[in-house]
Amino acid sequence: MSLNDHIKKVGRSLEGVNASVDTINNKGKWKKLMAFLGPAYLISVGYMDPGNWATDLAAGSRFQYALIWVLLLSNMMALLLQYLSAKLGLVRGRDLAQASRETYPTFINIVLYVLAEIAIAATDLAEVLGMAIGLKLLLGLPILIGVSITILDTFLLLAFQKFGMRKMEAFIISLIGIIGISFLINLILARPDLSALGTGFIPDIPNSYALYIAIGIIGATVMPHNLYLHSALVQTRKIERSESGLLKAIKYNLIDSTIALNLAFFVNGAIMVLAAATFFTHGYQVEGIEKAHKLLEPLLGSTLAPILFAVALIAAGQSSTITSTLAGQVVMEGYLHLRIQPWIRRLITRLLAIIPAFLTVYFFGSDATTNLLILSQVILSIQLGFATIPLIHFVSDKKKMGKQAIGPWLKTASWLTALLIVVLNIKLVWDEITAWLQRSDILWLQVPIVIIAVGAVLLLFYITIRPWIRKTAFMEEKVLGTPHGEYPEKIKQLSKVESYKKIAITVDFTGKDEEAIRNAISQGTKKTRFQLIHVVESAGALLFGREISDYESDRDREKLNEYVEYLEKEGYEVEPVIGFGSPKKVITKIIKEHEPDILVMGAHGHKTFKDLIFGQTVDYVRHHVKVPVLIV
Repeated sequence: MSLNDHIKKVGRSLEGVNASVDTINNKGKWKKLMAFLGPAYLISVGYMDPGNWATDLAAGSRFQYALIWVLLLSNMMALLLQYLSAKLGLVRGRDLAQASRETYPTFINIVLYVLAEIAIAATDLAEVLGMAIGLKLLLGLPILIGVSITILDTFLLLAFQKFGMRKMEAFIISLIGIIGISFLINLILARPDLSALGTGFIPDIPNSYALYIAIGIIGATVMPHNLYLHSALVQTRKIERSESGLLKAIKYNLIDSTIALNLAFFVNGAIMVLAAATFFTHGYQVEGIEKAHKLLEPLLGSTLAPILFAVALIAAGQSSTITSTLAGQVVMEGYLHLRIQPWIRRLITRLLAIIPAFLTVYFFGSDATTNLLILSQVILSIQLGFATIPLIHFVSDKKKMGKQAIGPWLKTASWLTALLIVVLNIKLVWDEITAWLQRSDILWLQVPIVIIAVGAVLLLFYITIRPWIRKTAFMEEKVLGTPHGEYPEKIKQLSKVESYKKIAITVDFTGKDEEAIRNAISQGTKKTRFQLIHVVESAGALLFGREISDYESDRDREKLNEYVEYLEKEGYEVEPVIGFGSPKKVITKIIKEHEPDILVMGAHGHKTFKDLIFGQTVDYVRHHVKVPVLIV
């Protein structure tokens, strides 16, 4: 099967539809590179979140520069895995969650979804604690109040989304710049021993606690939710669908990832070096962010150092909030085909983080936040295997990836990375479970722990060997639906009644379309011009608007054109109109621009609670347009 045939089979972008950033018509290498730059910056902020700070501070203050090599190794692993993730999105037009859903059985996908949500909650937990600590250090607010205030991040993010992607990117880059400049100044004040720093790149694990910290560093650096997110974000670029076009897109995205992740490596390395040069040198084992902030001024002799430290911490928390929010939407839509209002999705994620943070601080005090931060990163590391193993299988699949399937050397490096992650995590989990069981004689506590651990190992074993044992079944192509429901096979014969000259019809590719179109047809004649309006509302569409070109948008464009072709064969004049973002606002805007004589909409019967979760479209539109609205 040729590459073009494969793309057509899986429902890639239709010819002539401009719905993404145009990288084809940009002449010159620099212009093309600038067109591709963007997705990796959203990814990179997740690699410098407050969870990284706890592990980096613990490593630097306890073991000086001994674990720098772990940071370098984890950054190389992150670059490799993000490269594979980007390649999956570019070549197959799937994010990691969608690829898993169309490949594994339903039960396995549900478990993988739960694990992905746990990882996202762990990420958000680190951001909540980091923001709360930063507010305490800078403004003197108690930790509990700071934790409670972080719920406002939900609305801050949604507010920034309304300004568009470019302003969002500018905001993110500004935060990254604040973090980088803050640590650069602190490093200059700390004056690290560069010769001693060089020895830290020689692999060494001093003791078992260093192993625990090393696994935390890997979990904090190679973040599983970023693999889901990156595979979705790279689909925002319109690329040339040929072997050379794909190679260029992959190359430019690799450059984008390399630049962004090396910036993240600088920030993480700066934190560890600062801890080593400041705290280890003076005999302090500093693992808590608050203690580090308190000691910076007397040890460095500067009042500016702790202020910059606190500002960078708040900036890190704010920037990382974006990745966990978007990843949550991608994971929920990809695995469950469930789409809810973005603010509801964000609120749920943030509450899952705030509740454990609040309870921990309330019962154990603010000193417990450091242990909770490190634990969150270890949880991320444990979940990594369940994301990396399917990813490697997907990009190794020659049937679906074509010539872009990874080769032997890259495949070997990828599997070695996955093996290292899994082995380290099995070692960590074994040690922790053994310690828990020794401390507890309670049977009802021991049994669930053992069952969960055994179940996790069996799941890893299953997702690893299934493609090799049942290769044919694994490779079978499934037609993947989208969160708004299944596409009807055809539109049935329609009744015809003459009336309006220009009629707009909203469609969402569910059973309601047939009734909406039939009623619209009954209002016009063969001379009536019909406009079929559909709004793509995926996580990427809400963020990138017309720039998005992911699996759902491609399938929706394809189905909209099928509707148009069918109606044109019936003798009607039809114009497809596709929008991106919030349906109620986009439909209203389209109606105001095109000024039809009447708008026909299908209603789904949402009431009260469902309106809050899934959103209201019909009521909003009919109150914001001046044309008649026929609700079917």
